[in-house]
Amino acid sequence: MIFSFTSIFLLISLLKLTDESLSKYHTMETVKKIWFFYRDGFREMTVGKTLWMIILLKLFIFFVVIKLLFFPNLLSRDYDTDADRADHVRKELTK
Repeated sequence: MIFSFTSIFLLISLLKLTDESLSKYHTMETVKKIWFFYRDGFREMTVGKTLWMIILLKLFIFFVVIKLLFFPNLLSRDYDTDADRADHVRKELTK
């Protein structure tokens, strides 16, 4: 099999790379590829932008509005100091 000078030079330069530097190179290249994939994908979206806005609005409603309405802070309501709250939590965990 005949190798060109360029392929031999490339093979020698790859053999000179240590495992650590080769691993860092592949990791950085993979991160760059993933970043460009998502960046370009979000730029080209048309309907997707509207869907993402709906998803973000739903997440806001789930985590902020519902928490405020249905999950009051019972410890701060029932106990005055941090020591009392910690004591209550410790008792509940060790039951």
